[in-house]
Amino acid sequence: MKRNAIKYIIVLAILSVTGIFVIQFGFLKDTLDLTEQQFHESTSIALKEVAWQLLEASGQTSKFDNIEPVKRVANNYYLVNVNDVIDPKVLRAQLIEQFKRHSIDADFEFAIYDSSKDSMIYQGHLCPGSDTCRQEKKVVFPGTTSDQYTYYFGVFFPDRSPYFHSRLKSWYFFTGLLLIVLIFFGYTLWVIIRQRQLTEVQKNFINNLTHELKTPISSIGLSARVLSDRKILQTPDRLFEYVRIIDEQCSRLNKNVEKVLGLASLEKNKFSLVQEKVSLGSFLKSTVGRFKQSELGQTAEVALGLPDEELLIWADPFHLGNILQNILENAVKYCRERPDIRLTVVREHHKVHLSIEDNGIGIPKEYRKKIFNRFYRIPTGNVHDVKGFGLGLDYVRKVVKAHGWKIFVTDNRHGGSTFVLIIPILHE
Repeated sequence: MKRNAIKYIIVLAILSVTGIFVIQFGFLKDTLDLTEQQFHESTSIALKEVAWQLLEASGQTSKFDNIEPVKRVANNYYLVNVNDVIDPKVLRAQLIEQFKRHSIDADFEFAIYDSSKDSMIYQGHLCPGSDTCRQEKKVVFPGTTSDQYTYYFGVFFPDRSPYFHSRLKSWYFFTGLLLIVLIFFGYTLWVIIRQRQLTEVQKNFINNLTHELKTPISSIGLSARVLSDRKILQTPDRLFEYVRIIDEQCSRLNKNVEKVLGLASLEKNKFSLVQEKVSLGSFLKSTVGRFKQSELGQTAEVALGLPDEELLIWADPFHLGNILQNILENAVKYCRERPDIRLTVVREHHKVHLSIEDNGIGIPKEYRKKIFNRFYRIPTGNVHDVKGFGLGLDYVRKVVKAHGWKIFVTDNRHGGSTFVLIIPILHE
């Protein structure tokens, strides 16, 4: 699949998901508005029935035609004009009955206006399906009065969520289905993008591997053709030079093959640690000494900053040496001038911070985590300019993780990179 096709799919996916959510929340708003209207209508009808029943109980139903029974003060507060003395017991019974009949399953509080005190007298907090609440509720009745009525009561709904939840069950169901579909859709899209990235990485690895193997093979083939000429015996110096080239290229080829063969074992983490007590200062001195004698190390300046005290760690010397070797080699390979490397050891409480600072080309912030992924190489021009398969730092990450250590990368004052390895100190 072409790169542009992936971009178009992502854009269309984002637009589709956005459109679905806009439609879904538009549907939610309409449903909430409709539910609000239904609640008001059902409550108004129920309260009118209550007013009628109160007047009927006192034999004053003739007054009903001359009053406007229900006034909504707020979305959750209603005043009901009865125009007659109200019996609290009858009111309580009628509220419970009428709210049940009209399926108003929300807790409510009610109060009766007392003209002598000019205030609402709280009567109680009732729950759906019961004439009292199982748990004592806090009184939150607003107590708003009216100048228009003489005999009236108020009903307040402190929490209408049960009523709304019961009406929104279908919306919850379809929203849940939508979220499941979106999760699977997002996962599928992530797999496509991830597969595209892996394909690109593997393609670069194969191309790089081909280049790394083809170069020594070509050199060996050319040298073999020269050596097949008997006249080469007449120039011993030239003969030995081509033998040296063959030996050098065979060694390079062997190293590349070993890296590829080691790929399978690293994939399954099939490397075992043989840990022992290691004196970090002495170990670093010997590692730096070996590196200076290597082909890359001969071209670099390597300084070592160690504390006065001896620091002991628990580590596998073989793998720890490989970690340092990989980082030091990268510091040389990714440097456009004479490599200047500094290893610094600093103790911080019960841990040691081993910093490897270079003056190379540096690593942009967005790539600092990716460089530890297998096959990953920072996209800086021709990937063949610098030799390698993108396996070294993947190996470093796995060994560090196996030891239970930590490693991260930052920049430094020289514009290069600083690898910081955090290792617990061994206490005797």
